[in-house]
Amino acid sequence: MDIYFYNTLTHSKDKFKPIDKREVKIYSCGPTVYKDATIGNMRTNIFQDNLRRTLEYNGFKVKQVMNITDVGHLVSDGDTGEDKMIKSAKEEGKTPLEIADYYTKLYFKDLDRLNIELPEIICKATEHIQDMLKAVETLVKKGYAYETSTAIYFDISKLNKYPVLSNLDLENQKAGARVEVDGEKRNPHDFAIWIKAPENHLMKWDSPWGPSYPGWHIECSVMSQKYLGEVFDIHTGGIDLIPTHHENEIAQSKGLYGKIPAHYWMHGEFLLINGGKMSKSLGNVYLLQDIVDKGYDPLVYKLFCYSIQYRKKLNFTWEGMDAAKTSLDRLRDAYQKHLHGTEDISEEDINKYEKEFNGAINDDLNMPVAMSVVWEVAKRTEKSKRLAELLKRFDKVLGIKIDDYKKEEIPEDIKELLTKRAEARKNKDWNESDKLRDIIKEKGYIVKDSKEGQTVEKI
Repeated sequence: MDIYFYNTLTHSKDKFKPIDKREVKIYSCGPTVYKDATIGNMRTNIFQDNLRRTLEYNGFKVKQVMNITDVGHLVSDGDTGEDKMIKSAKEEGKTPLEIADYYTKLYFKDLDRLNIELPEIICKATEHIQDMLKAVETLVKKGYAYETSTAIYFDISKLNKYPVLSNLDLENQKAGARVEVDGEKRNPHDFAIWIKAPENHLMKWDSPWGPSYPGWHIECSVMSQKYLGEVFDIHTGGIDLIPTHHENEIAQSKGLYGKIPAHYWMHGEFLLINGGKMSKSLGNVYLLQDIVDKGYDPLVYKLFCYSIQYRKKLNFTWEGMDAAKTSLDRLRDAYQKHLHGTEDISEEDINKYEKEFNGAINDDLNMPVAMSVVWEVAKRTEKSKRLAELLKRFDKVLGIKIDDYKKEEIPEDIKELLTKRAEARKNKDWNESDKLRDIIKEKGYIVKDSKEGQTVEKI
């Protein structure tokens, strides 16, 4: 079955044509490990997880590389301000290495809690400094970069086109703060690939231009090429990376190798909070731990993200999380009921569901449509082990641990009420039976009657 992805490079939904028919190579921009990753950051990771799981579902082997930025990302994406790692280190009274180690561990803890598959290669910027330095030297020698008193800048005027993803009109844009910071730049949108370090700078390495450190953008160009080659299949990240980081990655790669590094560029949209932007000043920056602290299974958030496609803004509310929690409970319950079912389901029905699910995920990771197929299977009145097996196959893409069944212990007071109600029904005291049913419901449980007797479920 053909796969289609929306490609930011072409601004269209393109048929996926892998370079190698057996293995798909992906580079995913990872975190700058100077603070906690937010649930907005995690939404991007969930989208990237769906991507690799979808490719695997279609029979591809995946080689995914993700960077860890632990140096070089300045407070402003426009090459101004302090290095985020150093700023955080000063604020917390730790070394940059301690900051990076601490927040990297938290990041991977969150990925684990969200059941996100790890990339095959995870690479830290600080472990590739010499590779980056060689790339900067090459760009200077080829005439794509030049030295100022503060940095080595990439000269965008040397390119046949810049930018290529965002189609910004640079001619009519104001120079802005970046020109004011370094008037030695040849063009307002030239960007730093190597930065000269002040004497008291905490992170610096020897170079032909003195003690220095890499710019943010050069890191990904160098590490993607090292592990995936000059050209690979897919580059992913959040939509905020398009106008700066990814444009500059492409510029560097064209300077180094004469090529755009990836055939497909895929970007996840922003997460909104109650219809607005997530902001520290508004007090609405949520971490995955905040979700856990409120009693939610982290995978509730993953399922919540499937309510809308990754390329559309998603509005986070606690009411939405409550609905997702109920949905996850019901899906897991439906799986168990099918698992223990004995009814037969036709091969035709199984094939139909598989085709519809595969068609949805292959249509630019359309998870809302894929979930509609999942629900159709889950709600079948016939209970069949074949349907349970089908749901388990779908979960290879969903990653919500649909078979993670934890039977809840019924409280003693509810058990006593059930015993009294069973006795009332035995005596045909229907009024007392109904009264007890209502009391049980007020306590958060619903009673269902069948020819086998009464069963109870938590609401």
